[in-house]
Amino acid sequence: MKRTLSLLVLTALLLTGCSGTGTQTSTPETTARSEEASAGSDAETTEEPRKFDTGDSMPVLSITTVDTDALDFVTEPVAAHVAEQIASWTPHYEMPPAPYYEACTLTLTDGENVVFSDIAADVKVRGNWTTTYAKKPLRLKFAEKQSFGDLHGGAGFKNWLLLASYKDGSMLRDQTAFGIAQDLFADYGLYAPDCELVEVEINGHYWGVYLLTDQLQVNENRVDITKNPKDYTGTDIGYLLEFDGYYTDEDALHSFAVDYADNAPLLPFEGDETPEDTVCPLGDGKNPAFKETGFSIKSDINSQEQHDFIAAYMNNVYRLLYAAAYEDKAMRFNADFTALEDAPDLTPQEAVELAIDVESLAAMYILSEVTCDADIYWSSFFMDVDFGENGSKKLTFEAPWDFDSALGNKDRVNNGKGFYAASIVPDVNDSYDAVNPWLTVLMQEDWYRDIIRKQWTNAYDAGVFERAGEQILTETETHENALLRNVQRWDSLAHNEASTELSRKAAQCRTPMEAAEYLAEWLADLVEFLNGYWHE
Repeated sequence: MKRTLSLLVLTALLLTGCSGTGTQTSTPETTARSEEASAGSDAETTEEPRKFDTGDSMPVLSITTVDTDALDFVTEPVAAHVAEQIASWTPHYEMPPAPYYEACTLTLTDGENVVFSDIAADVKVRGNWTTTYAKKPLRLKFAEKQSFGDLHGGAGFKNWLLLASYKDGSMLRDQTAFGIAQDLFADYGLYAPDCELVEVEINGHYWGVYLLTDQLQVNENRVDITKNPKDYTGTDIGYLLEFDGYYTDEDALHSFAVDYADNAPLLPFEGDETPEDTVCPLGDGKNPAFKETGFSIKSDINSQEQHDFIAAYMNNVYRLLYAAAYEDKAMRFNADFTALEDAPDLTPQEAVELAIDVESLAAMYILSEVTCDADIYWSSFFMDVDFGENGSKKLTFEAPWDFDSALGNKDRVNNGKGFYAASIVPDVNDSYDAVNPWLTVLMQEDWYRDIIRKQWTNAYDAGVFERAGEQILTETETHENALLRNVQRWDSLAHNEASTELSRKAAQCRTPMEAAEYLAEWLADLVEFLNGYWHE
């Protein structure tokens, strides 16, 4: 890749060198202690704003709060459930405020062009563990629908997000995953977020590079399912769901557990090799560190009837999948989708295809396999089902999310060879084994693998993965100066509180350019391996 600055100049410009001393994984305790030690250390909250020449390569979003001295809203909050976890193992931990909205106006400029100016909005910190970092992700909420340039073809929405990508030295992992997803999902009418890199200023203070992207929500231009009318209590609506280890932190109406066919064991996918071990979705009871994963309901529901309906449906649809794959048994839903019944007139494959959008599951598997997301067993894995008048009434997998720990940033398949997404995977702290049951349950079925093989072949031959690698390098070259400013501001390639989470190779990267090259090489190596198995 062409360099606009020499490595010597880059190294001199950065605040520090690499932190790579070997592969490390953080524990919540060490991360919390690091965050506690660094809390309040940001000199820019009290000094005059540092001057940076923004806008030479990417749009600039300026946030000006109504209280122009306000910066606490973006430096201090931590998600309440995360703060409670930290407090449980950190003596004398001082509870931070939960994220709260601050009134503001927003101005977006792109070079010399003002896209919009002084638009009223509210802004707050959002996220889970990422709220413990110094550079925090943000949510923007408008009173009226607001567009951001060409994102979603100029469509307007009331809610947008700014992802901080604090632990991603390349700043490109979410963007890369979203781009691959858009290409993979397009033929099946599935939704993947749109996004664009922007530089952010808050009250005149330079706040670095963020990824401007979607709030995952029910909307005709986002997750297009039947929206629940206000005060409506019927079950014939759309349900947006997250496979979520944080589900117990939601209110009871918006969360539920799944029994996964009475916690029946699954065979992990290891290609043509016969797996030596099985894995239970809810653990085997032998590891006290194991944490169960349930579901959060991310769309609006208004009644216990709606909650109980979707909880029972999800238990039953998984049971149907398990029966087809492990018992060679066909089942179907009754007319109102409240119970299962035997279906001797169907093959197991036909039963599955009546219940779920198999093409969407195959596409989500490919995306998950090629990104090797370290959180695949735990959260940010979305699906939906639409029981509205025009809904498909099939469980559909779409809305991919949260890839800052993926694509080689953590120590997952970092030799470029191996299967991951439907295999036994370690938890984020390598303390127990887990699995994503939705990606795994059908993987022993030849007919399902044939669907994956066809999708993979079409995507590979169409250049989907090659374009993704090229885009990584192009984005880095185009936005080199902005990415360097972000590193100056946040020291995000050095010894910050996220650095211990990284894989050895990711931690060794000294510049955004090196981080991008490693990302592109990691992706190319894994694609080559996967192509050897999946290409027809």
